[in-house]
Amino acid sequence: MTTTTATGSLTSGGGGEGGGADDRVMATAQQIVNSLNTTKNVREDMLLILSSFDNRLSNISDLIKTVSSSQSSVLDAAEKIILRSDSGISSTVSCDESPKETRDYLSAVDEILDLLDNLSVEPDLEVLDRAETAVQVAMSRLEDEFRHILIRNTVPLDAQSLYGSIRRVSLSFTANEGEIDEDFASFGEVETESVCFHERGASLGDDLCVDLINSEAVVELKEIADRMIRSGYEKECVQVYSSVRREALDECLASLGVEKLSIEEVQKIEWKSLDEKMKKWVQAVKIGVRLLLSGERRLCDVIFNGSDSAREVCFNEIAKGCLMQLLNFAEAVSIVRRSSEKLFRILDMYDALSNVFPDLEAMAMDRFVYGEAKGVLDGLGGAARGTFVEFENAVKSETSRKPMLGGEIHPLTRYVMNYVKLLVDYGDTLNFLLENDDDDELNGLQNDDGERLQLESMAPITRRLLALLSTLESNLEEKSRLYEDGAMQYIFLMNNILYMVQKVKDSELIKILGDQWVRKHRGQIRQYATAYLRAAWSKALSCLKDEGIGGSSNNASKVALKERFKSFNACFEEIYRIQTGWKVPDPQLREELRISISEKVLPAYRSFMGRFGSQLESGRHAGKYIKYTLDDLENYLVDLFEGTPLVLHHLRRKSS
Repeated sequence: MTTTTATGSLTSGGGGEGGGADDRVMATAQQIVNSLNTTKNVREDMLLILSSFDNRLSNISDLIKTVSSSQSSVLDAAEKIILRSDSGISSTVSCDESPKETRDYLSAVDEILDLLDNLSVEPDLEVLDRAETAVQVAMSRLEDEFRHILIRNTVPLDAQSLYGSIRRVSLSFTANEGEIDEDFASFGEVETESVCFHERGASLGDDLCVDLINSEAVVELKEIADRMIRSGYEKECVQVYSSVRREALDECLASLGVEKLSIEEVQKIEWKSLDEKMKKWVQAVKIGVRLLLSGERRLCDVIFNGSDSAREVCFNEIAKGCLMQLLNFAEAVSIVRRSSEKLFRILDMYDALSNVFPDLEAMAMDRFVYGEAKGVLDGLGGAARGTFVEFENAVKSETSRKPMLGGEIHPLTRYVMNYVKLLVDYGDTLNFLLENDDDDELNGLQNDDGERLQLESMAPITRRLLALLSTLESNLEEKSRLYEDGAMQYIFLMNNILYMVQKVKDSELIKILGDQWVRKHRGQIRQYATAYLRAAWSKALSCLKDEGIGGSSNNASKVALKERFKSFNACFEEIYRIQTGWKVPDPQLREELRISISEKVLPAYRSFMGRFGSQLESGRHAGKYIKYTLDDLENYLVDLFEGTPLVLHHLRRKSS
């Protein structure tokens, strides 16, 4: 088709249009000659055919000689620059080479590449060999220069400058006293100076960007890459770039605290050390994907914009090494032994990896690596679900048998409430991960079909936390039976249930569990308070009743009255001795209990004294039986629930 068109043009030009037509004929012939890229015999045959059309092509041989001479001249000049040992770009690159020498070298390369693209019909084989040799030398030196520019212009990562404010949750993993399952021995409240906070991690600005290579060097790298790709050295260029940048990203990950560890090595790491590595991993994923890999994507797009294949191969080779190192650690974490304290860090890792998936998709990540990342994300999700279930089971099966001194708040209560308080931060993630789990937790919560429907409409995390706290309450009821004193059982339950209520009311838990949960458990505390009064003071109050004394207030038996007063004194002193050692940490509850006791005891004592006290006050040794005034009793009640048994010197003084 091309020959026909050219022939038609030549034929039409023979109509005597003068010198201009001759020039156009020769120009067309020159284009045809330059486009021929066949064997010598074929070229000669085609020249014979062309010359037969028009006698104006009779000097085409002169044209060929002129072109060949021009090509040889261009090659001579370019060779001098490319093969010169002290050229601006050499096998031993100088850091202070002049920009002019570099430009001259690249221009010489361009001239030879243009020469090879436009060889004449009958090229001089010597010229062709010289040109190809010069290109090989140039590419070898450009490859070295490409590597050196990459290495010396790599910008070290300043990890600390990338971190935003670290959000700390005021919970610590410090040991509690008391006999308790080891799974719960490390999580408490901030009560010591050596606090170990749980950190959610640093935030990164959406527009944060880092230079991975000095910006002025990117232009040089692009110019070299363009010429290597044009010369057919794309593979060598890609290999150099990928190798250098992979090593650079390895150093970046090392500066972020990410180590190359096998699954076996990860499984042997102590929790404290592993927790630190997991925290660093969370930061490394954010920085690695959103800054480092995004930066690599931009660099590849600029440096290799002349070749789609080079651009994609380079980026995916670099990204694969970086991501696989991160994914290998996460995979190892997902299969290590499950324990409750690991849940939060696993959720941190899950959230971090999940949040960078849109970035991976936007970067056109290799589908294999993307698939691997998806598999690791699923593994972390499974580990989080399994760890949560382990925690639920551990709360259910915790069977410590040592009662808390003074009815104090149990370490299990502190642990669970601080744990679930922290879980609120992961509510959305847990709702997603627990969405398709079975609803066995409903069985322990429902009272009727209507309540079941209400529970089924709740978010998964709400149902699970309701079930978990219900399990905790059942466990606390079991532990309350470790106290022989019935009144002490209710003090223990009040302390622990109130602690639960306060943790819910004063945190984001209230949004999950709701005001109804708080009201229900406050009512439960009031019921325990009533039960306490009955268990602790019924015997003392029975001493202040009229029954069994005999007769009216005027002729009641003095012997019976003496016994009643002696019995009340003994009961009160026993209660005082014991219950000053009991502990009610919450000041409001402590005061409410004292007021309730006063409202029960003081009016009964006042009434009893008013009816019968005069019969003993006039007799001998009245103080032996009527030992306390109303003010005395009121003052003594203030000492209850302080947690420190008091010396009863004032009581002894009364009885002496």
